[in-house]
Formats: sequence, structure tokens, C-alpha cells
Amino acid sequence: MKIQSDPPLHLTYCLNIHPGETWEENFAAIKEHALAVRDSVAPDTTFGLGLRLSNKAAKALSSVEKLQEFKDFLSENNLYVFTVNGFPYGRFHGTEVKENVYKPDWRTPERRDYTRTLADILSALLPENVEGSISTVPCSYKPWISTEDDVERMVRMLMDCVLHLVEIRERTGRLISIGLEPEPDCYIETTDEIIDFFNGPLKENGVRYLAEKTGCSHDDTFGMIRRHLGVCFDTCHAAVQFEKPVESLSRLRENGIRISKVQISSALRTVTAPPALEALEAFLDPVYLHQVRVLKPDGAKLSYPDLAEAIEREGGNEVDLEMRVHFHVPLFFTSAGEIESTSSLLSSEFWESLKGGAAAHLEIETYTFDVLPENLRSASVAGSIAGEYAWVLERLRGYREGS
Repeated sequence: MKIQSDPPLHLTYCLNIHPGETWEENFAAIKEHALAVRDSVAPDTTFGLGLRLSNKAAKALSSVEKLQEFKDFLSENNLYVFTVNGFPYGRFHGTEVKENVYKPDWRTPERRDYTRTLADILSALLPENVEGSISTVPCSYKPWISTEDDVERMVRMLMDCVLHLVEIRERTGRLISIGLEPEPDCYIETTDEIIDFFNGPLKENGVRYLAEKTGCSHDDTFGMIRRHLGVCFDTCHAAVQFEKPVESLSRLRENGIRISKVQISSALRTVTAPPALEALEAFLDPVYLHQVRVLKPDGAKLSYPDLAEAIEREGGNEVDLEMRVHFHVPLFFTSAGEIESTSSLLSSEFWESLKGGAAAHLEIETYTFDVLPENLRSASVAGSIAGEYAWVLERLRGYREGS
């Protein structure tokens, strides 16, 4: 839904909360759940969708017939699409995902070709005068990257996508950007690493690669990168790293890095005391990685690749240290016993920054509904999503057009 026109700001929720790996399953989820959310949240407003398409679903939707059927459906139901979650390439529900969610990574032509397919679909669906965004893996899972050749390959694949987006803009007038989504334990996981990647490998290797491909000047090719490649900033991921979102957004803008999309989400927040660690056991699941960071008194951070290891290793601590867990919980959740969320860290300055043009796209992203402890689930997934919309819109209250 459109929150404001100047600067433009659109809000949606990510459809990755609904299980489904085929286009038929995705389309059914839109009809069953997204329309119910729309009817609850904004029945008289043109309602934005944040698509999640696996590679399999994207290939199916690419057909002329299915794409036209979907465009007709959008028109008939007062819906529009402005962003796509292109992070999970394959299956995302009902199986052990863990670090497989980063496969194939940006070293591979499979990731490049999948993202180009998403861009083609999005360019066909975008309304006039609305920019598009595609969120994606932050290059790779950090343990997989060990050589300069790995980095060079990732840059080349990303640049091939930039060239594809340049061609789409020249042909259709649609501007689409890819947002690398920093995540704990990935090749890019912090604001510093985002800035270093843009000012290092992209500015050096990426510009050279594009200049060789296009014959354009280095300034022109760097402009292509800045226009079509940016960051998908997830507030859950930033909180796990003990970063302040409003400061991160400011630093990205100061460095000229496009913020393609902000995913509004919350992480778990607690301490390493035994009762809290015992309460965290309810959040163990075999599906997703739940990376953990523990803040030490000297400011250093301990890192754990998954929640089970953190619970085991932190059990003997004599000092209670703050712990944050990469487990997306509903935005309206504040606390339950020993467990809190990081939603309270999204300050008024953060919301003012969004309204002031930090990003044009906002996406509620709580994909963990099916693995949440029972006490954190509302009666329905649509009801939970509607509650998150209400939470976000309350914080934007007083700024919405027409309110």
C-alpha cells in the first residue's frame, strides 16, 4: 500500500510466510491469505504485494499466459507488485533449510539467471512510475568464501545482473534494483561490510568488468552499480549484530549506497541466565538457522551459528550477558517471561528516517509463523500479519496521506 507520494513510500508484507514452492501454490496463497489481509488492513486501498518466488515458481510465472492471468488478477483485485523476495532459490518451508537457503550463492550462474528471471517478471508487473526491488542473498555464506577468486566470481555474476537491469530500464523505462540482504554469518553481515564491499570489490572489480563489457567510462559504470545494486536492510538482522538501524541507514546513505528495501522485523532479545536459556528452548526448530550474538562487557561479541549451540555453550556463565537471536518474531510481540523482542529498538528517529526518504520500499517479514511457539501464534496467519500492519501503521501515524 502506498503510504506517501513525496518521497514515495510503499508498504507490504513478504509472502514467504506462506508455504509454497510452485506458482500454483503461491497464487493460491495470495487468493486465500493476501486478500484476507487486505480486507482487514486496507479494504479500500490499492494493496501492494511482496512476492516470494522460488526458481521453479519464477519459471512457471514467466510464461506469457500465466503472467497475463496474474496481471488480470491484480487489476481485478486492486493489487500491485513492487518488490520480490529473491533470497530463497528453492524450498523454504517444511524441510531442513538451514544454510542451504544461501545456495546457490552469487558465485554461480544459477543465482544470476534466477535473479534475472525475477527482474523480467517484476518489470512486467510494475505499475507506471513505481520502482522495483529484489532482495537477495548477501553474496554467500561466509564459511564458503575463502579466495579472491570466490569474490571475483560473485562480483561478475552481480554485474551481469546489473547489465540486465540497465537493459530493462532502457527498453521499458522500469527501474529495478537488487538489494543484498546482510545477515549474520554471511559474506556481508554488518553495515561496515556493506560499505567495504561497495567501496572495495564492486568499485574496483565491478566497475572494471562493466567498463570492459560496455565500453562506458568508469564513472558511468559506477553509476550503473549505484542505480541498480543496493541493500535490503533487515532490522532483525541489524539488531542481532547490536547495530542501531537509524545509524546504519544514515551511514549507508552517506556512502551513496541505495537502500532498495527495508524489511521491518524483530529478533529475540534476552540474557544468558539459566531461566532465559531454558525459555529459548521453545524456539529450537530443525528448519531455519537461528544465529546468535552475545555482547560481552568489553563490547566484544560472541558468535554462534545456531541457537542450540548457544544454549549449550552459554549455560555455565556466571555473568548475565545480553543475547540476541536471529529468530523473526511478530512485530507486536514485546515479551513473554524471560524473552523479549528487539521491536522496541525501532526508534521514532528510525520511522522519521523512512518517511524522509531513506527507502521507498518497506516490507514486513516474519516468515517463521509455522515454527513459532504455540503461545506466539494468533488464531490465523492472516490475523497475525494484520496485527503487524497495525503495529507499523501506528508508528507511521500522523504521516499517512489522507489520514
